[in-house]
Amino acid sequence: MLAYCNNRIHSILPPYILEKMSQSTHAKLRKRAIDAIEAAAAMRAQRFTLAKLPTMSAIPSPGGKKHRLVYDAKHGSMWSLPGKLVREEGDKKAKDAAVNEAYNYSGDVYDFYQTVFSRNSLDDKGMSLISSVHLGNKFNNAFWNGEQMAYGDGDGSLFIRFTKARDVVGHELTHGVVTHTCNLQYQDESGALNEHFADVMGVLVSQWRAGKTAKQAAWTVGAEIMGPGTTAKCLRTFKDEPAYQDDPILGDDPQPKHLKDKYTGSADQGGVHINSGIPNHAFYLVAMEIGGSAWQKAGQIWYRTLRALHQTSDFAQMVTETEASAVALYGSESIEQQAVRKAWKAVGF
Repeated sequence: MLAYCNNRIHSILPPYILEKMSQSTHAKLRKRAIDAIEAAAAMRAQRFTLAKLPTMSAIPSPGGKKHRLVYDAKHGSMWSLPGKLVREEGDKKAKDAAVNEAYNYSGDVYDFYQTVFSRNSLDDKGMSLISSVHLGNKFNNAFWNGEQMAYGDGDGSLFIRFTKARDVVGHELTHGVVTHTCNLQYQDESGALNEHFADVMGVLVSQWRAGKTAKQAAWTVGAEIMGPGTTAKCLRTFKDEPAYQDDPILGDDPQPKHLKDKYTGSADQGGVHINSGIPNHAFYLVAMEIGGSAWQKAGQIWYRTLRALHQTSDFAQMVTETEASAVALYGSESIEQQAVRKAWKAVGF
């Protein structure tokens, strides 16, 4: 079994998936998993520094407005980023689907935060949104490294190009929002909340762009990047069910949906990708209880909470702050506050 470094890079594929892949009987799949693990470890020092100095990692946009830059990494390594600039804000559509997806979906993320939360980019100061596509050779992952996004093309079997899922783009860019708000430490419960907020905002971007209500939404993460070589239909689900089971490569989804099943080991930075399933399910319950579009009320409560937390906030503080936010926004004993209280109770708090 491979040992994982305590790196602070944010990637859409969690360590437990990469570990399963690294144990495959298929040599090429094993190598690609190991490449992804090594890439994460290689960026450890850079990501750690940028998390401490978030304002230094923000590249301002001209005029403080939406500004997207998409680069082609040309299958180079992490150290070659960003690559060759191939599309900038206002440029015509490219012939490369990955370039257009990175451009369009990062624009959707910007528009979502601007329209729904009156937030000007990730740092609320017009930070440029930088993306690099075609990272590595059939690279299985997508990363936020503190300055920019980087997307692999996938191996074509387990995963296809990582730019294809709007919620993946929204998830990864939201790590930048977290850094520029409460900057939750990427360890244990605070790290699980970091992943949780990224998942929540990722699915909300997709729901908002598609105009889907909470009841109409699928409540999954990464469905569009799953390839033909897996039975898994998504990476994660907010519902009280596993995202996948008995997959020949990925095995079983380890995410709990109740506090009694919380992972308490040291892997995955103390379960940052695993235990995020608990607050994810709570958010789903809140959104379903309130009804309508999830970004309109449940999303507002969560965004206000994001700005109220601090680096070492844990699940207990999350519970307290979400209820306080519901009261501040909608009143004491409002339907919204009751929905928040009921949801946290349902997942064990």
